[in-house]
Amino acid sequence: MDQRHPLPTLRWGATTHTGRRRSVNEDAFHAERGVYFVADGMGGHEAGARASATAVAVLCSIGEAENASEDDLYAVVSDAHRAVSRIATQPGRNAGTTMSGAVVVRRDGVPSWLIANVGDSRTYRFYEGKLAQVTTDHSLVQEMLAAGEVSPEEARTYARRHVITRALGGMVEPEPDCWYLPIVPGERLMICSDGLTEEVSADVIARVLRDQPHPQLAADQLVNSALLAGGRDNITVLVVDVARPPGVARPAISGVAAAGDMVHHGRESSARTA
Repeated sequence: MDQRHPLPTLRWGATTHTGRRRSVNEDAFHAERGVYFVADGMGGHEAGARASATAVAVLCSIGEAENASEDDLYAVVSDAHRAVSRIATQPGRNAGTTMSGAVVVRRDGVPSWLIANVGDSRTYRFYEGKLAQVTTDHSLVQEMLAAGEVSPEEARTYARRHVITRALGGMVEPEPDCWYLPIVPGERLMICSDGLTEEVSADVIARVLRDQPHPQLAADQLVNSALLAGGRDNITVLVVDVARPPGVARPAISGVAAAGDMVHHGRESSARTA
């Protein structure tokens, strides 16, 4: 007898924008049923754009995500790193990119998000009006926050906040951090580059996700909010909604992000400026 739960109905929308101060959009994203990734490239000229586009093209090759495991995700992240490392750049610089994203899988028959990140692109979970950051930035300022060396307020304006400690590309292969989270009917997942979170507060993000019912319009509104706040970087936002079938009660979860299991904590690579 098949004990598997049915996969949820999903809706999604995504928007990317070069911003007000950049001439090239070095972000990229991929969105199709069950496979969602955002990447934020770096490397100068168009190398960053090639790096992010290369990464998402490889990452989405994970195939039938329903049957994927964390080992499959580690493998495509490793493949993406090697592909980005082969991109030619100007002397003295390496192409690189962050990545964050989620695939829909079954864990012990239960539909779940398998979430991963490398760098400072983020994945958030929004449920019942509460926004929680699932991923943890791989950045110098995040390490300082964890050590109590700066406050959250100081971190937002810290001069070296763009220095990341893991990236795809370069000499050292980084390992992703990965989480399993059971999929909850009625929740939203948001994946973004730091062009959003550098400009828009968590309170504003939560308000938009609460008030804008359509995922594409929510993504559009969040990007516009970042542009109005300055748009100093490329901005990419991907929003995925999980439908709540009629008659299904609102499940209670203890902590919006705490219901997940971290299954792998990767090692740091060399510091890079995003």
